[in-house]
Amino acid sequence: MDRPLTVADVAGRAAMTLRTFARAFAAAVGMPPMRWPTRRRVAAAQELLETTMPSVEQVAARIGSGSAASLRAYFGAVAATASAHYRQTFVR
Repeated sequence: MDRPLTVADVAGRAAMTLRTFARAFAAAVGMPPMRWPTRRRVAAAQELLETTMPSVEQVAARIGSGSAASLRAYFGAVAATASAHYRQTFVR
Protein backbone atom coordinates (compact mmCIF):
# COMPACT_ATOMS: atom_id res chain seq x y z
CA MET A 1 0.00 0.00 0.00
CA ASP A 2 1.24 3.44 -0.75
CA ARG A 3 -0.24 5.09 2.35
CA PRO A 4 -1.27 4.10 5.88
CA LEU A 5 -4.71 2.61 6.28
CA THR A 6 -6.80 4.33 8.93
CA VAL A 7 -9.79 3.07 10.87
CA ALA A 8 -11.83 5.78 9.14
CA ASP A 9 -10.77 4.35 5.75
CA VAL A 10 -11.90 0.87 6.73
CA ALA A 11 -15.18 2.19 8.18
CA GLY A 12 -15.84 4.03 4.95
CA ARG A 13 -15.16 0.90 2.90
CA ALA A 14 -17.64 -0.96 5.12
CA ALA A 15 -20.18 1.85 4.56
CA MET A 16 -20.32 2.55 8.31
CA THR A 17 -19.70 5.57 10.43
CA LEU A 18 -16.48 5.44 12.41
CA ARG A 19 -18.37 4.91 15.68
CA THR A 20 -20.57 2.14 14.27
CA PHE A 21 -17.55 0.39 12.79
CA ALA A 22 -15.63 0.66 16.08
CA ARG A 23 -18.56 -0.87 17.98
CA ALA A 24 -19.03 -3.68 15.46
CA PHE A 25 -15.30 -4.39 15.37
CA ALA A 26 -15.04 -4.51 19.16
CA ALA A 27 -18.07 -6.81 19.37
CA ALA A 28 -16.61 -9.19 16.78
CA VAL A 29 -12.94 -9.12 17.78
CA GLY A 30 -13.10 -8.28 21.46
CA MET A 31 -11.01 -5.12 21.33
CA PRO A 32 -11.11 -1.66 19.74
CA PRO A 33 -9.82 -1.44 16.16
CA MET A 34 -6.82 0.71 17.15
CA ARG A 35 -5.62 -1.92 19.63
CA TRP A 36 -5.80 -4.85 17.19
CA PRO A 37 -2.72 -4.02 15.04
CA THR A 38 -0.56 -3.69 18.14
CA ARG A 39 -1.78 -7.02 19.50
CA ARG A 40 -1.14 -8.70 16.14
CA ARG A 41 2.37 -7.23 15.96
CA VAL A 42 3.17 -8.43 19.47
CA ALA A 43 1.86 -11.91 18.61
CA ALA A 44 4.06 -11.96 15.51
CA ALA A 45 7.04 -10.76 17.55
CA GLN A 46 6.41 -13.46 20.16
CA GLU A 47 6.44 -16.12 17.47
CA LEU A 48 9.69 -14.80 15.99
CA LEU A 49 11.32 -14.51 19.42
CA GLU A 50 10.27 -18.07 20.27
CA THR A 51 11.39 -19.72 17.04
CA THR A 52 14.17 -17.62 15.48
CA MET A 53 17.26 -15.71 16.61
CA PRO A 54 17.23 -12.32 14.83
CA SER A 55 17.91 -9.26 16.95
CA VAL A 56 15.05 -7.26 18.42
CA GLU A 57 15.82 -4.61 15.79
CA GLN A 58 15.37 -7.21 13.03
CA VAL A 59 12.17 -8.52 14.60
CA ALA A 60 10.84 -4.95 14.78
CA ALA A 61 11.59 -4.43 11.09
CA ARG A 62 9.95 -7.74 10.11
CA ILE A 63 6.70 -7.01 11.94
CA GLY A 64 6.47 -3.37 10.87
CA SER A 65 6.73 -1.78 14.30
CA GLY A 66 8.85 1.10 13.08
CA SER A 67 11.73 0.69 15.52
CA ALA A 68 13.11 -1.56 18.21
CA ALA A 69 12.20 1.08 20.80
CA SER A 70 8.57 1.01 19.66
CA LEU A 71 8.51 -2.77 19.75
CA ARG A 72 10.00 -2.83 23.24
CA ALA A 73 7.42 -0.31 24.48
CA TYR A 74 4.31 -2.04 23.25
CA PHE A 75 5.69 -5.54 23.78
CA GLY A 76 6.10 -4.69 27.45
CA ALA A 77 2.62 -3.18 27.64
CA VAL A 78 0.92 -6.15 25.98
CA ALA A 79 3.05 -9.10 27.12
CA ALA A 80 3.97 -7.65 30.55
CA THR A 81 7.63 -8.53 30.06
CA ALA A 82 10.62 -7.28 28.10
CA SER A 83 11.14 -8.78 24.66
CA ALA A 84 14.68 -9.92 25.55
CA HIS A 85 13.42 -11.64 28.70
CA TYR A 86 10.61 -13.26 26.72
CA ARG A 87 13.15 -14.69 24.27
CA GLN A 88 15.31 -16.12 27.08
CA THR A 89 12.33 -18.21 28.15
CA PHE A 90 12.55 -20.10 24.84
CA VAL A 91 16.33 -20.33 24.30
CA ARG A 92 17.58 -23.84 24.95
